[in-house]
Formats: sequence, structure tokens, C-alpha cells
Amino acid sequence: MRLGNPVVVITGASSGIGRATALRCADEGARLVLAARGAAALESAARDCRKRGATVVAVTADVSDAAQVETLAARAVEEFGRLDVWVNNAAVGAFGRIADVPPEDFQRILDVNITGYVNGARAALARMTAQGGGVLINVASIVGETPLPYSAAYSMSKAAVRALSVSLRSELVLDARQDVSVCTVLPATIDTPFYQHAANYSGRKPVAMPPVYTADRVAKTVLRAMRHPRREVVAGGVAARLLMLQHKATPGTVERAIARQVDRTQLRRKPAATTSGNVHRSLDAGRKGSVDGGWHGRRRTARRRVLTAAVLAGAAAVVRKRMA
Repeated sequence: MRLGNPVVVITGASSGIGRATALRCADEGARLVLAARGAAALESAARDCRKRGATVVAVTADVSDAAQVETLAARAVEEFGRLDVWVNNAAVGAFGRIADVPPEDFQRILDVNITGYVNGARAALARMTAQGGGVLINVASIVGETPLPYSAAYSMSKAAVRALSVSLRSELVLDARQDVSVCTVLPATIDTPFYQHAANYSGRKPVAMPPVYTADRVAKTVLRAMRHPRREVVAGGVAARLLMLQHKATPGTVERAIARQVDRTQLRRKPAATTSGNVHRSLDAGRKGSVDGGWHGRRRTARRRVLTAAVLAGAAAVVRKRMA
């Protein structure tokens, strides 16, 4: 679709990927409806978009509540007369072994990350099919293909998002609806405040595991999906794509390697306090209203390039072994 000035709804728009996407859409002249739980950070994102010339409506909403999501969609149509793009992006997470994450936190993550996307899809597709077109974009993660230890609920939810997109596309095929598209975006490790906001029951400090990419890189991928919808696209470097391919080819080898890497590089040995983070409530402190989480930079970019080269070499070795 040509962007022009479409009506775009973005959930989880107050920080990270959602905020970066909102800013990119503002630059393209989109009319925006931004949603998040935290009113102050959400209004901050709306102000930044307005400074770029966009017309913006900010709606405080918890995506796990179907009624609130329905109100969000209705508000978009009420304000702008239609709904062209819906970006399901709001998500929460927790670090810790499955046995250590409280059941109420585990369930809440699934409620936000899965049920929240289902609520968004229902509200968006009802209006898109009625008006004769639109694009639904579900932001998942490469951990939906290669789940991580200490992040079971989050990994499960992102795998479920991929399945949700497939089911929705299948239903649209059966309804002969070629005017509505469902796209899945799979970010790699992204520089956002996620690691500061997540619940933590591991006893160790979580950090972004290299290679780390900017949130704006994902935002650009989302915009490309708006213009030229694709079933599924990875947002990140070649290492992320190769990791997914390697997992399909040699799952056991990849899973063992990822387990060791997460234990060594994503969770530091430095002790960290137990916290429920933003799982049950919005956080007002720290970098809540920012796009980045401070995980990207010149040194980290250099490390990313080194790691990418190592991954490429490993992939080549696997290919040679399988061809021998």
C-alpha cells in the first residue's frame, strides 16, 4: 500500500520498537493512534510525533482487556473515518527459570503478549474487512523460532504470535479476502528498555545479548511491510536469519549453543534484585519513555560484526559437513 496519510494504530507505543515505529510513521505523514498503559510516557511519544507534523491521538489502554482494545479501534475510526494499519506490538517479559517465575506473572505475560494480539487482530480485521482493505502487522521475535532459557513465557508467546498470523492468513484465504494482509515481523535482539522493564526472578542482571540492533531498524522493516506486505520478515542482520535456518537444520546443536550463550552473556553474574517489573503495571521511572535502552554503540557494533562473522563461519561449516 502507498503510505500517503494512512490511519495507523500502534500498541506499546510509549517506548522501544513501538515508539520508533510511531516516529517513522510520523515522518511519512501517517495519522496516528498510539496506545500504551502509561499515560505520561504515551503522551511524550505523541508530542514527539506531533513535532514531526503528524496528527496524533493517544489512548491509554491495556491490550489484554478486549473492551479497551475495542474502544481503541473505535476511537481510530471515530477520529479519522477508517483504520488502515494496525501494529500489534505491546509485550512484557520475565527472566528466570520456569519454576522460579510466579504463576501469576507467567500467565500475565501470556495474557498481554498473546491475548493482547488476539484482541487487536479481532478489532482491526473487523474494521478492515468492512472497509475493504488494510494491513495487520504482528511484531513477534526470532525467539519464536529459537526459544531461550530463562525466558520461557516470552518465547512461548512469540511462537504463538507466529501461529496466530498463519491462522489469520488462512482464514482470509478461505474468505477470499485478498484486500487484507497479515504480516509478522521477527526482530532479533533490539536496543530497547525491555531489559530494564522486564520482571526478573533469575537473581542475575539481564542485558541485551549481542548482536544488538537499533529499534529504528525494526521500525523501517514495519514500514516496508505496510507498503509491501509479506508473510514474515526478519528485522536484524544476516546472523539472525542464519540462526533461524540453522535451528531448522540442526536444532539440537543450536539449542545447546544458545543455552550456553544466554547463560554467559545475557545474564550477568552480578546479583540483581527480584522484581515483577512492568508485567502487572506500567513503570514511570528509568528510560520508560525512550526508544533505546542503552545497549547499542560503537563498541557493541564492533562486537556484533565479529559475532556475525563467527556465525557465518559456523553456518558454512554446517553446510560443508552436510554436503560431505
